[in-house]
Amino acid sequence: MARIKICGLTRKEDIDAVNSALPDYIGLVFAKSRRQVSEEQAKVLKAHLNPSIEAVGVFVNDDVERIIRLCRTGVIDLIQLHGDEDEIYIQALKSSVPNRIIKAVRVRETDDIKKAMALSCDYLLMDAWHEGQYGGMGKTFDWSLIPEISKPFFLAGGIHTGNIQQAVEAYHPYAIDVSSGVETDGFKDPVKITEIVALTRKIESRPD
Repeated sequence: MARIKICGLTRKEDIDAVNSALPDYIGLVFAKSRRQVSEEQAKVLKAHLNPSIEAVGVFVNDDVERIIRLCRTGVIDLIQLHGDEDEIYIQALKSSVPNRIIKAVRVRETDDIKKAMALSCDYLLMDAWHEGQYGGMGKTFDWSLIPEISKPFFLAGGIHTGNIQQAVEAYHPYAIDVSSGVETDGFKDPVKITEIVALTRKIESRPD
């Protein structure tokens, strides 16, 4: 049954919305982005977050020690690596903190996913590939490129209420990752968050 992550929260109002809707995960973006938050902002947001929701820190080629610090201080529960991080980088984290690791794959072809399967991360995250961009573009990719894989994965990129049912039922991701799909005028929309979380729960409750 698919889980759901609402990514790119930046405001107390966003936390209020997810505390009401109760997704499984939220994403706090520490990488350069219009949704970027500072460590201090992240601490405030996490302090208001319902403890049943896990906070994922999103990083792009960041300093390993900063990620370790955010894990040890409880600001984030999971680590999402969205850059060019390799196995050595992942092992440096795994040897220091027990937090689960999500490694993003920018998908151009099936081989991109197959290569990432060799990494010791706990999950993969499939996102669209864009020249010179590490993600956050709100565009889908050709989901048929996803092979049969044993590692659980998050499916990201341009997912909204209109295509989430296809995403869940046809590709069976471990979790759906939504950001721009729950925004209005560039800000998280509480109504859209509530709708997509409720829809995901309905889809996953259906018999296979």
